[in-house]
Amino acid sequence: MGTEDEQRSGLLYGVGAYGIWGLVPLYWPLLDPAGALEVLAHRMAWSLGVVAVALVCARRWAWLGELARQPRRVGLLVLAATVITVNWGVYIWAVDSGHVVEASLGYFINPLVTILLGVVLLKERLRPAQWAAVGTGLAAVVVISVGYGRLPWISLVLAFSFGTYGLAKKKIGLGGLESLAAETAVLFPPALAFLLWLGATGRSTFTAHGAGHAAWLASAGLVTAVPLVLFGASAIRVPLTTLGLLQYLTPVLQLALGVAYFHEPMPPERWAGFALVWLALAVLTWDALRTARRTRLRAAALRAAARDAAPCAAPVRHPGP
Repeated sequence: MGTEDEQRSGLLYGVGAYGIWGLVPLYWPLLDPAGALEVLAHRMAWSLGVVAVALVCARRWAWLGELARQPRRVGLLVLAATVITVNWGVYIWAVDSGHVVEASLGYFINPLVTILLGVVLLKERLRPAQWAAVGTGLAAVVVISVGYGRLPWISLVLAFSFGTYGLAKKKIGLGGLESLAAETAVLFPPALAFLLWLGATGRSTFTAHGAGHAAWLASAGLVTAVPLVLFGASAIRVPLTTLGLLQYLTPVLQLALGVAYFHEPMPPERWAGFALVWLALAVLTWDALRTARRTRLRAAALRAAARDAAPCAAPVRHPGP
C-alpha cells in the first residue's frame, strides 16, 4: 500500500476512533449501579476476550515471537497499558460524577500536550505559531482554574495520559489489533483478580442485577476494543500532528453532550477558558494546514524540476569493441 493510501486509511481509522470516543459518555450511565472501578475492570477483562477472538479469526500470531525478543517494545507496551488504564479510570469516574465538560477539556488540550511531548521527549522544534498556540492553551488552563477554584485536574490527567499513550503507540509500531492484544494481556490479570475479589466479597453487580446488566458490562469489551483498534491502526499510519488535529472531534462531541444532554453548568469564566483553548487550536490548525500546503507545493516543484531535467541529460556513450 502506498504512503498516500496509508495516510488516507489512517485518517478514516482516526475519525472512527475519535467519533466513538466522543459519544461514549452516553454508554457509561447504562452500566449503573456498577462503580467506576468495577466498570474499569470489566473493560480490561472483556477487551482481551474480544481481541483474542479477532486474532483467532485473522490467524495473526507471528508477531508474538518477534515482540518477545524485543524488551524495549515490551516495556513500551507496559507503559501504554498503564497510562491507558489511568485514562480509562479517570474518564469513567468523571462521567459518573457529572464532569463530562471537564473531561472534554482534557481532550481539547490533548493536541497541545502532544506537541509538548514532542518537544520534550522527541526534541522536536516548534514553529512560532505552535509556540503561540501552546502559550494560549496554558493561559486557558489558568482562566479555567480560576473559574473552578482549583486546577482542572481531570482535564490534565486525561490529556497527559492519552498523549503519552499515543506517543508510546507510535514508538511500538505494532498494528492496532496486535498492540491492543498485548496491552490487554498486561491488564487482564489484575482486572480478573479484582473482579473475583468483588464477587467473593459480595460487592459485584455483574450477576446481581439481571442478564441485561451483565450483558451491558460485557459489552464494555467491544466499546473499548473497537475504537482502540482503530486508533492503533491510525497512529502508525499518520503523523502525530495529524492525530492532534483528529482529536478535536472527540471533545466537540463530549462538550455538546455535557451541555445539551447532561445539562452541566457553563458559567462565563468557563466559556472564556474554552474560547482561549479554541483560539489555540485554531492557530494550531491554521499553522498545520499552511505547513502541509507548503510541503506539497515544494514536493510538486521538485518533481517538476526532475521531469524537466531528465530529457536534457546527455546519453552515455560506451566505446566500441
